[in-house]
Amino acid sequence: MANKIAFVLGNGTSRKDIDHHNLKRYGTVYGCNALFREFAPDHLVCVDTKMVTEINDAQYQHKHNVWSNRNKLTERTPGIKIIDPNKGWSSGPTALMIASQHGHKVIYIMGFDYVGIGEQQEKVNNIYAGTKNYKGVNDRATYYGNWQRQTMMCINQFPKTKYYRILKSMNDYIPDHLKDLTNLSHITVDDFAKNFQ
Repeated sequence: MANKIAFVLGNGTSRKDIDHHNLKRYGTVYGCNALFREFAPDHLVCVDTKMVTEINDAQYQHKHNVWSNRNKLTERTPGIKIIDPNKGWSSGPTALMIASQHGHKVIYIMGFDYVGIGEQQEKVNNIYAGTKNYKGVNDRATYYGNWQRQTMMCINQFPKTKYYRILKSMNDYIPDHLKDLTNLSHITVDDFAKNFQ
């Protein structure tokens, strides 16, 4: 039986001020990609082949739960849990889907920023920008339309699950796709910290 609460960590910069090391005290933690370099979530999701190779080089998957899509690389990489069915989604929404499938009643979503950073929101928004297997800190932001659409599809599929997306402030970007979902609320990092820090 799943813990009632889950936390899904994307790697957008809005989660920088959240101490993710404390979250395991309160529920199950799902994370993505390079998070494993500094912290071991209960479940790590990685659909990027370069990151799967990095994870395998560290042999991380032999001590921790790592999820990825079925492909030639993962089929020859022992210890990787295969996502079935493969929706072809990005790592963040895939982690959200796995958490939802695991039956958590309340799921907190953090680091799902969608838009870039900088004056024109033109630069890549990722905590690990500039490190191995990631874009440089001055590279252009990745188009986010698929991420927000996949997030919406997941939340719509689990209407009995309550989702909270964590923002730095209520002035942060909220995609139109996510504004009318009755089981999704947006709260600030400060409000979140009152309960979980």
